[in-house]
Amino acid sequence: MIANCAFLAALTVFLLAGWLAGELRFLAPHKSLLFHLYAPLLGGVTLVLFLNLCAIYYSVARWLFLRETGRKLLHLDRQLATDDTAIEDLRPFLKS
Repeated sequence: MIANCAFLAALTVFLLAGWLAGELRFLAPHKSLLFHLYAPLLGGVTLVLFLNLCAIYYSVARWLFLRETGRKLLHLDRQLATDDTAIEDLRPFLKS
């Protein structure tokens, strides 16, 4: 799930950078000077944006995909604790 969120965040950052490159076309004659002066700042902003997007996508994915996991695991635990369980092969491996 983390790899998917990182991929989605990287894709979003690349799409945003491409859109910005098209919108800021008038700065193209000065790009060597701008990159020379502001490369660490641009890299830092890009990294912070990537990490924030990663965290947002990860929290949304956890909320969407792991919503009822605790309830399902509780149901499975109660089912395994009964005498009339369908999974008799696992009983020796379970800790009581």
